[in-house]
Amino acid sequence: MIFEVLTIFPSIFETYFNTGILKKAEDKALVSFRVFNLRDFTHDRHKQVDDYPYGGGAGMVFKAEPVIEAVEHIREDNKNRKVIHLSPPGVPYSQKKAEQLRDSCEAMLFICGRYEGIDERIKCVVDEEISIGDYILSGGELAALVIIDSITRLIPGALGDENSSREESFSWGILDYPHYTRPRRIRGMDVPEVLLSGNHEKVRFWRRKQALRNTLIKRPDLFKDIKLDKDDKILFDKIKEELKHEQDKGN
Repeated sequence: MIFEVLTIFPSIFETYFNTGILKKAEDKALVSFRVFNLRDFTHDRHKQVDDYPYGGGAGMVFKAEPVIEAVEHIREDNKNRKVIHLSPPGVPYSQKKAEQLRDSCEAMLFICGRYEGIDERIKCVVDEEISIGDYILSGGELAALVIIDSITRLIPGALGDENSSREESFSWGILDYPHYTRPRRIRGMDVPEVLLSGNHEKVRFWRRKQALRNTLIKRPDLFKDIKLDKDDKILFDKIKEELKHEQDKGN
């Protein structure tokens, strides 16, 4: 997978692309990264990428011409590439979307805006708009890193343990189960006995139950998009009864 970024701040990506899982994935030739400076596609001596908005208003707007020229230049290799504009009105990003993107192309180019946005006419070279949430950031760079990181984790071989990505929050459509490591006791708080039992089936059941419980308590909205199997439905009903009992006991 080739990840490409078009930005006016290339240095933002240098450290992150050379750290942790992204660096390991690159060393294994599973991914590669290319960062393009939008200013390299301007033709004035000031390398201006923005201008005042037509119709007035606060702030500056990215000019369309440098963006269009940059995308056309990058596309010259004729790879199966998806051009993504990171923008608040875009499709909400999710684990499911990450999986779709991983399987949809061999290269992704992320256009990172700044200021008040980008001239609408870049839509002639954009395949898709994506938003990582209903909040305001200073630019698209952080959004690009979020998406690149999450997709890299889904590429076979990128993680040391192939089960890791399957067992993380949202990979099942629900939140993750609680994690524990040594020591066995900290300030009177013990590791659950089942995790010390050595019984893999009991551990698996406990983790599934705790994941469902976590989701029911913290993100019940996720269940509207989850199709539980017969065993999970039984477990889900049992968890609801337990939570109701705990609530009644606390009142």
